[in-house]
Amino acid sequence: MKHNFKLTICYDGNRYFGWEHQPGKDTIQGKIEEAISSILKIPITSFEVYGAGRTDAGVSALAMTASVFLDTEIPENDLRNMLNKALPADISITSVNIASNRFHARYNAVGKTYRYTLCDGPLKPIFDRKYVTRLEEGILDTDAMKKAASYLEGEHDFKSFCGNSHFKKNSVRIVDRIEIKRSGSLLKITYHGTGFLQNMVRIMTGTLIEVGYHRMSPEDIPEIIEARNRKCSGPTAPAKGLMLISVDY
Repeated sequence: MKHNFKLTICYDGNRYFGWEHQPGKDTIQGKIEEAISSILKIPITSFEVYGAGRTDAGVSALAMTASVFLDTEIPENDLRNMLNKALPADISITSVNIASNRFHARYNAVGKTYRYTLCDGPLKPIFDRKYVTRLEEGILDTDAMKKAASYLEGEHDFKSFCGNSHFKKNSVRIVDRIEIKRSGSLLKITYHGTGFLQNMVRIMTGTLIEVGYHRMSPEDIPEIIEARNRKCSGPTAPAKGLMLISVDY
């Protein structure tokens, strides 16, 4: 009998080409589908693991959610343990649960939380260096960044912050919370919203960095939003500083 399984997944994305499977490249979705195929002895073409989103190459996740229909009576915890034995050390299935047949990890998601971590101090991060973007230009003005972030909060057309120049769909999103917190030389920017466009969090972060170094002002943000033009916003921040924290349902 087929069941709809809900998976919660933690992964280090540094060596992967993102979530979505690609021919000839290591991806998170691809590795999970390979593991399921080997455990259940079924072809990969007979099922698909749907993620709550498509994280970019190099982006990690603390709790990605996925769903997949599988014809198996293996108990949830046993399936979780079998998957973890089959998966590489940098991907972990933290929970497996049977969901309703109508549950879809992507379409039923109502919110996501991302966190971007920066280091702007004189000392290099060592043990968490793979998950932190190191800045070499000195200390950021966090007060200016917080003011700029307040302009980004709310419901806006975020086309200026979309990395896909061919994106034709509705680019209106709600970002209801941006928190900027410092702990020594580490700066953590947490974003919560109903959904995010391709590269949107990284472009918002790159723009906030420009503000932090006074190359842009907080008052530029409304004009950037209004322009609906990617060329008006800041650069795309590197992938390795970004982590998907959680998905809301």
